[in-house]
Amino acid sequence: MTVRPSDSVLLTVTGRDGPDTTARLTGFLADVGAELLDVEQVVVQGLLTLALLVRLPDSVRSAGDEGPLQALRALARELGVTVDVRAVAPVAMSPSAPPGPEPLRYVVTAVGRTLGAREVHALTARLAAQGARVERITRLSETPLGSVELHVTLPPGVDPSALKQALLALSMESTTFDVALQRESLYRRSKRMVVMDMDSTLIRIEVIDELARAHGVHAKVAAITERAMHGEMDYDESLRQRVALLAGLDVQVVRELAANLPLTEGAETLLRVLRRLGYRTAVISGGFSVAAEALQARLGIDFAYSNTLEAADGKLTGRTVGTIVNARRKAELLETLAKQEGILLEQVIAVGDGANDLLMLEKAGLGIAFRAKPRLREAADTSISAGGLDTILYLLGLTARELREVT
Repeated sequence: MTVRPSDSVLLTVTGRDGPDTTARLTGFLADVGAELLDVEQVVVQGLLTLALLVRLPDSVRSAGDEGPLQALRALARELGVTVDVRAVAPVAMSPSAPPGPEPLRYVVTAVGRTLGAREVHALTARLAAQGARVERITRLSETPLGSVELHVTLPPGVDPSALKQALLALSMESTTFDVALQRESLYRRSKRMVVMDMDSTLIRIEVIDELARAHGVHAKVAAITERAMHGEMDYDESLRQRVALLAGLDVQVVRELAANLPLTEGAETLLRVLRRLGYRTAVISGGFSVAAEALQARLGIDFAYSNTLEAADGKLTGRTVGTIVNARRKAELLETLAKQEGILLEQVIAVGDGANDLLMLEKAGLGIAFRAKPRLREAADTSISAGGLDTILYLLGLTARELREVT
């Protein structure tokens, strides 16, 4: 190998990792006076890949393969690894040219029960088709492989919305794994609050449907819900009409339902970890306070906002008390709560499943559509459909090993 004076050298070390492999190799480079320009190391199942970009001093360059580089290979053999030595020509840049725009940096998180070659291929092929370059892949889960994080770049000037749509389409095509896209920034790693919808998000049911079923008016309530979904009436009016049908229902029925709410998969794990890590948490729901407050006590949630059912003589009156928590009110409450807690909106995650959550998701730094209809999934920053609520922890960049430390 001939190393020109202007060349850098890429050393790629592979083999079984030892307790002092990296220390011995970097010690050798220090002894010969090499300048370390870049370094990356990964160990997969005990097998080491270590890349070192160095600039060698003139004495080493002139000695060539017969000198210190030969000694480096001998050291590698002693350590039980191999080293590939490759000259790397510097990137040509005009000294007078201004620096070009930085590429756009994103983090893509794939989460599933298991991720095999087929799933990883589908993801990386979709990225390549959009011009995204994969710079680093990190495993977040343990065995079996269930979650990976890819750091990717887009060339300057490329519209990132096309990448978002491509990954959303991939998620919607698959029933086995989710793909989330986030802009890489300081705020991605410094989230401080998670705000959630309740019905069909934190719990697996719609409370009003269950109350209507218990009162024998489910068909009527469902018909009003359907009309609202088709835009024939606004949310506030639909809520008033549905609640009116609950008039006369025994309050004890409501309390018993609230005491036995079926949690969504991963809800307990998510809230337990967030609490241990110091996150503030909130339920902001268009549902009812008796259920939201029961969940607040059960899961240790910091705040709960929802609609209050009016009762008299142990029966529901068919009315609510106070301001209705609709889509606009949800967004307002999120903003007010973040301000109250001294948290930037960029540091807030909002999670919901329906159109009533859209403004709240748009207000937050990261809006997650959870098992939602296609329209909300397209509008949200990212979506989760295959996994449980604890999938959100991987979007925060936490690994399975780290999660064991806080559960």
